Amino acid sequence: MLIGEYTHTLDDKNRMSLPIKFRKEMGKSVVVAPGLDNCLSIFTTKEWQKISEKLSDSSMLASDNRSFSRFMFGQAVIADVDTNGRILIPENLKNRSGLTSKVVVIGVQNRAEIWNEKAWNDYKKVVEAQADALADKLGQIGVL
Repeated sequence: MLIGEYTHTLDDKNRMSLPIKFRKEMGKSVVVAPGLDNCLSIFTTKEWQKISEKLSDSSMLASDNRSFSRFMFGQAVIADVDTNGRILIPENLKNRSGLTSKVVVIGVQNRAEIWNEKAWNDYKKVVEAQADALADKLGQIGVL
């Protein structure tokens, strides 16, 4: 399971080190894809396969399914993890998420997310202010 928050640097060649605690679990290749809330998602190849199968099982006739599949798969890339534990972030994905030299990598159970540092801190403040209300909603549907 991927958990935790780590501040990292995106170098001038768009390379970023994966957190050491993530490297063993994620393997030698990962999938970097556009995420929701303007972040990037990093999946293990095994987890990406699960997502791929679920989306493939959905009806191609439904507009929402086609659109979301295009969003996820059209921009996703396989990134090799180099001997220093770094991955290359493609320019289009870097620009999409507004990544600068300071990024935050967070573990979210089955994936990691890469955030622009300021965007993450702003998002975190909003969610922290709503945490009690969110927990209440999740409790009402039996999640917590």
